[in-house]
This record gives sequence, structure tokens and C-alpha cells, in this order.
Amino acid sequence: MARTASLSGFPEWLPEERLVELHVLDTLRRVFELHGFASIETRAVETVGQLLRKGEIDKEVYGLSRLQEDESDNPVKGGKADPHALALHFDLTVPFARYVVENAGYLAFPFRRYQIQKVWRGERPQEGRAREFTQADIDVVGDGELPFRYDVEIALVIAEALSALPIPDFRLRINNRKLAEGFYRGIGLDDTAGVLRSIDKLEKIGPDKVAGLLKSELGATDEQAQKALQLAAIRTEDTSFVAQVRALGVSDDLLDEGLDELGQVIDAAVQRAPGKVVADLSIARGLDYYTGTVVETVLVGHEQLGSICSGGRYDALASKGNRKFPGVGLSIGVTRLVSRILSQDLAKASRSVPTAVLVALTSDDSWGAAQDVAAQLRSRGIPTEVAAKAEKFGKQIKFADKRGIPFVWFTDDDGTHQVKDIRTGEQAEAAPETWMPPSEDLSVQVAATAPAPAAV
Repeated sequence: MARTASLSGFPEWLPEERLVELHVLDTLRRVFELHGFASIETRAVETVGQLLRKGEIDKEVYGLSRLQEDESDNPVKGGKADPHALALHFDLTVPFARYVVENAGYLAFPFRRYQIQKVWRGERPQEGRAREFTQADIDVVGDGELPFRYDVEIALVIAEALSALPIPDFRLRINNRKLAEGFYRGIGLDDTAGVLRSIDKLEKIGPDKVAGLLKSELGATDEQAQKALQLAAIRTEDTSFVAQVRALGVSDDLLDEGLDELGQVIDAAVQRAPGKVVADLSIARGLDYYTGTVVETVLVGHEQLGSICSGGRYDALASKGNRKFPGVGLSIGVTRLVSRILSQDLAKASRSVPTAVLVALTSDDSWGAAQDVAAQLRSRGIPTEVAAKAEKFGKQIKFADKRGIPFVWFTDDDGTHQVKDIRTGEQAEAAPETWMPPSEDLSVQVAATAPAPAAV
């Protein structure tokens, strides 16, 4: 069970909880690298101007200043954010765009990147939302153009990565901004960004209030508002959404392009990740830089947790003069996932420490010999530590048991060695240069437990 953080919004893990998080991170790295994504890391800070140039999230950005600041340190001047001041990044996509522009001469395009780092966001802490959290992103960025096939590939890679984690079943809910914007344009709503912002609130405030926003803020008629809501209500696990959209009787070239692109993603998913992807035309995504495919991912039975993985296509986020770097990427909320895994006991580590063997001391003078044994075991990849005190063997075994260490090593006065599995009580002669624990005990194992009841 995850502990409640002493400072709200800044979670910390106990050792056994951290092992679960490391398992999630290692699994994601393995899958990403199997698909050829290279790891990068960007700095924790960006200029305020860089962070805020796409999307209105200034209330969530943490400015950076010294405790004893002068005027030049203040990220806010005259009630307005100083674009040259420094702030902590709120996601990894905006810093990545800057990274691509600055390092374009050193990168081979299309550039495939994964990035796992902390981010900071000043929002109200609640379940699934923290102020400091870890994200795991993958992106493919092109130079000038990026074939649409990468939108398909990104969705399939994420489906594979999430399937390898000890989490409940999930669904990638996918839409396309071109489809949505073309439809809104086709029904006469030209402020497509405004419509998207209203539709993005659908699950929070419901269709009636969204219709009210469309009419009061964007001047939509009753018929236009109902058409927009009819589009948002379409959800299919195959390409039948195309016929459903066509049945609404709206025509637009951009709509046609979006339908074709979303159809390609869903068609590939039906074949390669069956049951994991749905076309959901209510998905909008709040940030303005998305231009095509948009994705949000939920855990089945835990939908109130919110999206655990989101992102999409961006064509103009990164540019250098006339040179543009379009990309597509998805971001997994690692901290949100780990919090749910721990709070619902969805997975557990086999022990709370990496150590597989505790070398016992027969006397304080045996410490040097015990270190020699430990060095031999470690040289063959066996995590080993030496007891701190030459206490009674019962106390040393009890200490190992409390730490979750499965084996205790003893050296007799005649120089022979024995190892005890303290879980079963079995004890046998062993040689430090040849003995190996069972493979499942060599390192910590993290496995899914029995499925927890679906959250309500």
C-alpha cells in the first residue's frame, strides 16, 4: 500500500515500493529500446517563454528563483511572466522540441527518442495527480516531414509496453484533430480550437453543460451543438466509426483526411493489438500544439484515475527558420501508474531489498573472511551483504528475515561453508566460488498479484 506523502503532491516510496517503480521503468526501457528508441535527458529548467509558447497553462508552471533574489531573478514582473526567466518543465515534449532544434545538426532523422524524467506541475494534488512526478515519453521526429506510419507505430509500441506491465487491462482511446476540426468547420463552427476546448471538458461536466458552453461562448446553434456532441459520442473498436461519421452528413476535405488517418491507426491496431485500441471521437487533448492523431489511455475499471498515457501528432511545435520538425509521441504517467499499482496491491516485489545473501559472522574477527566470501559471491553477480555484528546466529537470521533476504551464509571453523534458505529451513554445504541461488532468487522479482476489485 502506497504511503501518504508528508508533503502533498510530492510522493516518496518505501524500498519495496521503489522496486515496483524500478520494475515499471526497466520494462518500459526494454520495450522502447527493442523498437530502436534512443535515450536522452534534457535539463530540468526552460525559459518561461519556451514553456508557455504553446497552450495556456501558466498557472501550473513553477518559476525558479533564488531565496535572496534581485529583480533579474524574479520570474514575474509587473504581474506578467518574464519570458527570459527560468521555470521547471511541466512535461517533456516542449523541452524535447527545443532539444531537437538546438541539436538538429547532430541527429539522424527520423529521430526516435525515449526520455524518462521528473516533471513538475503546480496543480491541486489528488489521486493520480502530483506536483512532482515521473514521465516516460517516446517520440519520432522528422526533418521537414514525417510519414503518417509513425502515428501507427507509436500506438502499437505503447500498447506493447503497457501490456508488459503488472496493471489492469487498458484502452488507448484515439481520435484525430483533423477529423474533429474538419467536422466542426463543416457544420459552420470556425473557432475549432474553442470547440475542442469545450469538448475536452465533456467527461468532467457532461454533454448538457458542454452544449451550453458551445452556445454561450462560441455562438453555436442548438443544431450545431447537437452535431458536435453526436460526433463526440462515437466510439468503436474497429473502423466502423467512418460510416457513423459519414451518416451525420457533414462534408469537408480536412474531415476526409482525418477519417483516413484514424482509420489507418485503428485498422493496424485491430490486427496487431486487438482489444487494446478504440476510436473515441470525444478525445480532444487540451494543449494547442497537437495537429493530428491524439491519444488518451485509461485503465479498465479505474477510469476515474484519468489518462495514464497521452499525446499525439504535432507538426509545428519545433521549427528553426523555415525548417520544421514534425513529430508524434506519447507520454506515460509513471507515477500515476505506480501509485495505482501500489494502492490497489496490483503487484508486489518478492523482497524489499536487492540482497540475496547475508554472510553471517561467527566472531568480530571473522569480518575480513566474511568480506572475502561476499566478494566472491558478488563477482558472480549475487547481491550480498555482511552482517554488522557477530550476534547469535538466531539474531542474524532474524535480521535477514526482517530485511527479506532469503539466504544466510555460514563459515565453519574448519573453513567449510554452508548456506541456509531461511524460508524453508534447508541448509547445505556450499562453495563461494561455485554456489548460485535459484534464478528467481538472484534478483528481486516483481509480479502481478490477484486482480483487485475494480475501483468505483
